[in-house]
Amino acid sequence: MPVAKLDQQAIAAEYDRIGEAGILRGFVWGDQAGCWQHACCLMAEEQLILECVDYPDWVHRLLRTLLQRKLQFIEESLVGAKFDLIETGGGAGSDTVISPKLHREFCLPYDRQIHDALHRAGHRTAYHTCGGMMHILDLVVANGTDASETLAPPGVGGNITHPEQVRAVFGGQLTMIGGMDQFNILTSGTPEEIRRETHRLFEGFGQNGGYICSASDHFFETPVENLKTFAAAAKECTY
Repeated sequence: MPVAKLDQQAIAAEYDRIGEAGILRGFVWGDQAGCWQHACCLMAEEQLILECVDYPDWVHRLLRTLLQRKLQFIEESLVGAKFDLIETGGGAGSDTVISPKLHREFCLPYDRQIHDALHRAGHRTAYHTCGGMMHILDLVVANGTDASETLAPPGVGGNITHPEQVRAVFGGQLTMIGGMDQFNILTSGTPEEIRRETHRLFEGFGQNGGYICSASDHFFETPVENLKTFAAAAKECTY
């Protein structure tokens, strides 16, 4: 499994082109950034969970093998790379996929090492859990990330119903990113529904700062007018 090197000149050109008009995200080597998520690309989640119970030492060897290459990529390619944010983690670590106990053993120690390495390389990180996270909030804090996403509500497969409960744990420690149901509200909702949900998210997650309001995940089929409504509603949320 060779570790390719990043073309930093191409990244720098794109970073400069975007300027202050957006955020350029980076990545960590592999099919997915997190070791557990990457492993789930190599073996089905259900089978890997069983391996954690029956052959935990083997799973840790696999995760350490992936971690070694990810740390190599960070050291060789990300030091000095012009990114605003590096995405880590992955939805397979969500508490709607694995238990908090499995997350603590098979995600946390590897995530922490990746985040520490990225910080040494001068980068900020966003830990991605595009599923449930209400039962692993303390573990997300413990892994040393700078931001947590996607704050997914039940309508898109998550389990966040009361944003203020997340803020009670994350507030002052992590930036929060996401929260908007990209299917049932942002894509299919009325302008008033979009506006009302935007304000609800602001009141719950972001009233005291530290929140980037955005869709919980991809919104490929969302009408442009709905995105404009979303942006206009966000401008109404002031401190």
